Amino acid sequence: MVTEIFLELAIAIGRMFINPLFYLAILMAVYLGYRRVKRERKFFHTRILWGWSETKGLFSEGLLVSLCISILSIAFGLTVSTELLYFVSIVSMIALILYVFHFLSPILIFTVSLVALMIMDYFDWTFTLLGRTFNGMNVAEDTVVTTTLLVGLLLVAEGLLVRKNGANYASPIVENTKRGLKSVAFLSKKIWILPIFFVIPGDAIETYIPWWPQFSLGATQFSFVLFPIVLGFQQMARRSLPVQLYPKMGREISILGMLLLLGGLVAYFEPIVGIICLIAGTIARIILSIIHTISEKRDIYAVSPQSTGVMIAGVLPNSPAEKMGLDVGEVIRKVNGVEVHTERQLYEALQINAAHCRLEVLNHQNEVRLTQHVVYSDDHHRIGLLIAE
Repeated sequence: MVTEIFLELAIAIGRMFINPLFYLAILMAVYLGYRRVKRERKFFHTRILWGWSETKGLFSEGLLVSLCISILSIAFGLTVSTELLYFVSIVSMIALILYVFHFLSPILIFTVSLVALMIMDYFDWTFTLLGRTFNGMNVAEDTVVTTTLLVGLLLVAEGLLVRKNGANYASPIVENTKRGLKSVAFLSKKIWILPIFFVIPGDAIETYIPWWPQFSLGATQFSFVLFPIVLGFQQMARRSLPVQLYPKMGREISILGMLLLLGGLVAYFEPIVGIICLIAGTIARIILSIIHTISEKRDIYAVSPQSTGVMIAGVLPNSPAEKMGLDVGEVIRKVNGVEVHTERQLYEALQINAAHCRLEVLNHQNEVRLTQHVVYSDDHHRIGLLIAE
């Protein structure tokens, strides 16, 4: 039996590599990096992050949460139907092609897929795609419970990823305000692939432990599949700094996921609660995105030219500016003892002592701090700073 399980796990891993969603997500990550670098060079004549950063973080940033969800999924036997996973793949691919990553929140993807299958079953609709016939699905009680619990876990994962990585991919964009001034907004647009093991009805593994799986969908035999869940995030930041906005959004998404987990546990006793939670959670997730989008559309910019000094719009990785702890939204008042108000003045002041740089900085709390660092010949000539002016 143990040998059969390990063989099935190997087959499950192979199943991920025949899913077109897997390859489409990789291509989209490459395209995201290309678009970001092109945009940064347009506005600032240099890139901030390496062009392959989005692709590099596609798997690595979510690997730990993928492992945790997989362990929970297998340990508690959270069985999902193959029809649901097929629809999740289709809906996810549509969202990727539309290039609107708001739609890649797991609660939207799973709820839309589940509702579509319910409608097809109710009206007795069928269609054939890639040689497979879809007949809809009568949503059994266990389906609602497992879907609600899994979506809750995935929402928590989405919140953690946004909170930890959202600001890292915030790319500065120069915009004109209503007064004709140039200010800086930030666009964070990112996708992650979470390779997660799901239990599906099949003929490979018989139930050999009385309590496993808890939610069997009426089946007595099971298989595994390693499924590429694609999570997406996009949000423009104008009136808020990226380091303030994205962690806040991440916390809100995680809280929504925790509430959904509680709803899934209650749904074990009252399945209708699961459906209500999925629909209410979908509405709440959409409202959350709308609220932040409207709030950030106001003609107020956190990063704009300041009379008190030079405002930082970006910091290049591994540059003297990063080593000095400089951050987006801070204002440089003096460089080597000289007051600066423009990028040109900043550059000229740096030449006073080209081998050493001393800055007087106004931080996010409007407190003055001093910082300094040795500048080497191979360092960026402006110490790795992008300036709002």
